[in-house]
Amino acid sequence: MRIGRMIVPLAALAVLCGCGGAAETAAPSPSATSDKKHRIEAAKADCMKQQGFKYVPYVWRPPVPDTDESRKRAAGDYQAMRKFRAKHGFGVFALYVYPKELGHPAVKPDDPVINPNMEIQSSLSKAQMGAYRKALDTCMVTAANQVLGLKLKSGTDYYAEQNKVRERALKSDLNSDPELVELAAAMATCLKGKGNAISDTTPLAMARRGQEMFSAQEDRLGRAQRDDVPDVAPPAKEGELPMIYAPTLTPEEARPYLNREIKAALDDLECGRDFYPVYLPRQAAIDKQVNDRFGM
Repeated sequence: MRIGRMIVPLAALAVLCGCGGAAETAAPSPSATSDKKHRIEAAKADCMKQQGFKYVPYVWRPPVPDTDESRKRAAGDYQAMRKFRAKHGFGVFALYVYPKELGHPAVKPDDPVINPNMEIQSSLSKAQMGAYRKALDTCMVTAANQVLGLKLKSGTDYYAEQNKVRERALKSDLNSDPELVELAAAMATCLKGKGNAISDTTPLAMARRGQEMFSAQEDRLGRAQRDDVPDVAPPAKEGELPMIYAPTLTPEEARPYLNREIKAALDDLECGRDFYPVYLPRQAAIDKQVNDRFGM
């Protein structure tokens, strides 16, 4: 199980919960944000010490640097996006076909990033671990409130609040932009002509539809393999972070899903080749503002 890809990057979660995570593809955070991360970690360590636990301030640094190719994709460059999508689709089932390359959490990397707090936790008994994680959640809230000026009650509140602020900003700024509304409508018309059912033609929905569609399929496969969760995900509430129950798939089993995803992603790109160069830089600017605000 994991937090949905689109709402909160896994690497961002790792920074504040003290866990390992998948590699980010965005540029390293600016110094101001980095300073917030270090201040949060220092505050967490102080809080944990007061709770009677050892915690090492740790800011996880993504091993994958920003590249010219990734910058072009982020700007909506057609050729760069097509090259990526021809191999990875929307980035959902590619994680199973290329697990090592894309940092699947079940695959040990060649050069793993070692978080010293994992060793600390591994030495605890089951009872101690429960108390440790409860204290860590409390201290993350304390640190986030202290450094960022928030008013949170739990660790999940942090991510829900970040998600809620981001969603509201995206909807307010992007869904009301006349140029983006027109481009999104044209993209929807094109996709309908290719046999796709489109119910929401707002810019935000059009940008997300492909990844959300295949993430939902991934979640259904994962739920079908488990007996302890409902077969159908319950409707998400406002600000609630979607949970994806990742299935167990070999690269060979995942390949047919990725092939279908690639075709859909390329169709999506063809229809959105005018939309993405306008939409993606605007989304990136909002993401940066929200991430800076929350120290991500």
